[in-house]
Amino acid sequence: MESAELSCSITMQTLNVSGEIIKRHTSRTANVIVGRNQFKDVILKVTINNNVTKYCMTENVKVHKRFVREGKATIAFPQKRIQLLLSNCPPHKLNALIKCVALKVECSKSKKPLTARMRLLSDMPHTFEEISPLNEKDVNTVNDMRAKAEEAKGSTTTPHQAKRRVQKRPRPDSEDTQNVMPRKKLSVSLPTIRLNKGQMKVLEAVLSGSNIFFTGSAGTGKSFLLKHIIGALPPNSTFVTASTGVAACHIGGTTVHQFAGIGSGALPVEQCIELASRPARRSIWLRCRHLIIDEISMVDGEMFTKLDAVARSVRNNSQPFGGIQIILSGDFFQLPPVTKTGEKKFCFQSPAWNRSIGTTFELTEVKRQSDPKFIQALQNIRTGRCPPEVQQQLTATASHSIDSNGILATRLCTHKEDVNQINEIQLQKLPGEARVFKAFDSNPDLSHHIDKHCPVNEKIMLKKGTQVMLAKNLDVSRGLVNGARGVVTGFQPGNHGFPLIKFLCGVHEPIRVDKWTIKMGAGVVLTRRQLPVKLAWAISIHKSQGMSLDCVEMSLSRVFECGQAYVALSRARSLQGLRVVDFEKSCVRAHPDVLKFYGKLQLKR
Repeated sequence: MESAELSCSITMQTLNVSGEIIKRHTSRTANVIVGRNQFKDVILKVTINNNVTKYCMTENVKVHKRFVREGKATIAFPQKRIQLLLSNCPPHKLNALIKCVALKVECSKSKKPLTARMRLLSDMPHTFEEISPLNEKDVNTVNDMRAKAEEAKGSTTTPHQAKRRVQKRPRPDSEDTQNVMPRKKLSVSLPTIRLNKGQMKVLEAVLSGSNIFFTGSAGTGKSFLLKHIIGALPPNSTFVTASTGVAACHIGGTTVHQFAGIGSGALPVEQCIELASRPARRSIWLRCRHLIIDEISMVDGEMFTKLDAVARSVRNNSQPFGGIQIILSGDFFQLPPVTKTGEKKFCFQSPAWNRSIGTTFELTEVKRQSDPKFIQALQNIRTGRCPPEVQQQLTATASHSIDSNGILATRLCTHKEDVNQINEIQLQKLPGEARVFKAFDSNPDLSHHIDKHCPVNEKIMLKKGTQVMLAKNLDVSRGLVNGARGVVTGFQPGNHGFPLIKFLCGVHEPIRVDKWTIKMGAGVVLTRRQLPVKLAWAISIHKSQGMSLDCVEMSLSRVFECGQAYVALSRARSLQGLRVVDFEKSCVRAHPDVLKFYGKLQLKR
């Protein structure tokens, strides 16, 4: 459990009898610590500019936590007519602090309360001790209290003796059923962050303020770790970006070009600095203290150099990136930068790389695959090697029968034109009329911009028998993850009935509309509400990055990029779920500059 301490911004509001705000004070830098006083009450200690105020949390306190994921929460003290508005909090830390306070307060109710007279006559010295982390004893205490409360109230099967003759069994759909159902039992697995040792080292380095690059082969949890890093940093000064719109959408950010405000980045450095110096964009650069760039392998080296120059100029700071903490994530063995000239210059070849990046970490624990032989084969292919045993393994997959329960293998293609053609032809072959699901976009005039960033289309056409895959993690514990394969078995009743989908993981249920948020830069935020599915007869290798596919088929004869074969093969969860129809050793390639770069790196694991 993290320490019950928080650095954030606080707005303190004083209310009158009718609830109107009569006084307000805002501080951008405040420190909040949860502790106990001499009477063992749970106390919230707020320090603003060396001024300390303590609030007792065992009184009638209300906590509003709807926007915890955005680093915001409100703590109201009705008796004192005071509200504390917390903002710019690291979301994970804020969530941990609120959970800690809630359980510690509930746990303290098991002890006999002290009267006001006992407190007044007490001669104990005033003390404040930082509260201990949650432990198994606290959890067991709360669970016992809840169990006794339910037993005292009685239930529909074992009612309390005094109420047995008059108690009526509530209807299943009535609100009274909520009162007779037992509350959820707490478990000891309280920490919200479950990272392995390698991932924890990266997170610790980020929180120490270091400029880092973390890498790792496909399926080692880079995106998972990145989301925890985002949650551990203050939202107001942290800017989340990625090299492509779809990658940015997955992590709730924007493209690095949109953040920088320099258009495509093709202009000379001087003109890029002019564009970034416009008042609105300059304020963003000045506010930025932590810059995250995902899929860094696809950012061109020239662009990286310009970003560094722009940051130093606009912020009037000669340090690398103008003193901004840089957090880079990606794997250079995967897809390289896309350039119009054809000449590839990786970020690590930019002079700004050595100046700014001090520490590099490599994640080695593969999560996507579990077969050691398949993992080793993929590691060989990642570095451009294809020994005879690996070639034999992959050639043998051509005879694999991987279709199951009406779910056909997804075909990975090197070109998006082939993907569109295959999906359209296969959909037309199915009998019956297609159901059309149109997205609800927050700004329909900008739907073409949303299309470039959102993983699902504005319009999705489905029929019974349509091969689909999820485009978003819905329920990881049940296998409903980004890339999970399924087939449409029908539709719910009504004109707008949601599709019933049977997944290879065994889940068979309707899939409902989900929401994507797209940040377009300059404070513009767009949203799309659409079914989180896409046609899955075929998908491009480029669009498959980050996905875990249950059954996948591919032809690698038209591979044209270094690392493309590795990206395609590493999407498969297992060798049994993979079919390569025309494997050739020549399709396995790693860029020589990338091999030299990784050979020289002193990677920390």
